[in-house]
Amino acid sequence: MHFDTIIKNGTVFTASDTFRSDVGIRDGKIAALAAGLDDADEIIDATGLYVMPGGIDSHVHIAQPSGDGIVMADDFASGTLSAAFGGNTTILPFCLQEKGTTLRESLKDYHAKADGQCHIDVSFHLILSDPTAYVLGQELPALVEDGYTSLKVFMTYENLRLRDDQILDTLDCARRSGALVMVHCENEDAIRYLIGKHERNGDLAPKFHALSRPAAAEREATHRALSLAEIVDTSIVIVHVSNRQAMEEIERARKRGGKVAGETCPQYLLLTADDLDAAELEGAKFVCSPPPRDKESQIACWEGLQNGTFELFSSDHCPFRYEDEGGKLNEKGKRNFRWVPNGIPGVETRLPILFSEGVSKGRIDINRFVALSSTNHAKQYGLYPQKGTIAIGSDADIALWDPSKKVTITNDILHHGADYTPYEGLEVQGWPVRVILRGATIVDGEAFTGAAGQGAYLRRAKVGVVSQNR
Repeated sequence: MHFDTIIKNGTVFTASDTFRSDVGIRDGKIAALAAGLDDADEIIDATGLYVMPGGIDSHVHIAQPSGDGIVMADDFASGTLSAAFGGNTTILPFCLQEKGTTLRESLKDYHAKADGQCHIDVSFHLILSDPTAYVLGQELPALVEDGYTSLKVFMTYENLRLRDDQILDTLDCARRSGALVMVHCENEDAIRYLIGKHERNGDLAPKFHALSRPAAAEREATHRALSLAEIVDTSIVIVHVSNRQAMEEIERARKRGGKVAGETCPQYLLLTADDLDAAELEGAKFVCSPPPRDKESQIACWEGLQNGTFELFSSDHCPFRYEDEGGKLNEKGKRNFRWVPNGIPGVETRLPILFSEGVSKGRIDINRFVALSSTNHAKQYGLYPQKGTIAIGSDADIALWDPSKKVTITNDILHHGADYTPYEGLEVQGWPVRVILRGATIVDGEAFTGAAGQGAYLRRAKVGVVSQNR
């Protein structure tokens, strides 16, 4: 059999298996897994490298409306380029419904931003901020049938949060339509109360962002979200979990039979609230929600990655420039933490951090890495087995990793639109050295060999919560 490309002499890792095999690729698909393949237009020697599915980051914010005068640092061109250099071949960003608009209007605008700009494949979640009777009765069910099978609701941010009755209506519509609901769990009323106290006391520095969003506010909202899902009997994903208290709520819900998946992110493994107390306004670089916690919470999140509390490891990439009037240091943000845009960049560093801190340091094995970085995302959001695995018939989305390569993360080697990385100076071991999208090499070492517009939009299947490795 003749192939377009053969990857030879590497070790293949999936979420469940490890084996030596050549990989034969034809027409963008994996066509053969066998030893001794040798008839191809291109042969890639993967001696000493790990052959793994391309990463899937299912929690990414790109080109999203962010408030008056505030502009995200990444559009689809820069965001997908950065993702590719981080070993990813698919990302799932969020299409935000602004109040007063319909979902279809929002999708039309968001697709226009992405069309012709994507270096890797993309698929959109929906953010529901205005769940009117028309949206829930007409639009959402129709969009689910069109392959927009996941949506996100917020319990915080005054312009985005939904009341409990609105969340119940949304969950019920999702259950009937076959959509999966992601929930940002923080108690907005408690946060507004604490912000008010800090403002009255003149406590306006970035560190007070973390103090205004304590773990108890996340725990309470997590419990409430899980209770609402239990009332409606539907599946949910609790996103960007930062601490043990919220993790325990997930575990208790599962013991009651709840259908829930958990997600955590790099910032909760490496950063703490102390980073927001950096000199001058440097702490603004680390403002995100939920905020980083403490060393004990880092330990807890690692336990969750190891024991299956978390099926998903995502970046929550939400980039803003630091030295920018439209970013972290906008005029109001300089004076008060509440106006500092929430979010940090991380789509390019997600996988090297997990590989280095997890695999290289012996916290997780390589198969668990594949599950957390790719396979579980594909299964959770209706892309498997097209994506997320190395198997005959799957898309040839492959990342070749050098497990011994050491890299010091600095912003000048990254490809996002932000002017900083929260992981400046971190040395990691393990780095993607070649990235293949549907059979075509798009990253080769430090060179990008693909093209803008090469990425495709992916329609997704309906799927409930998928628990893996438990």
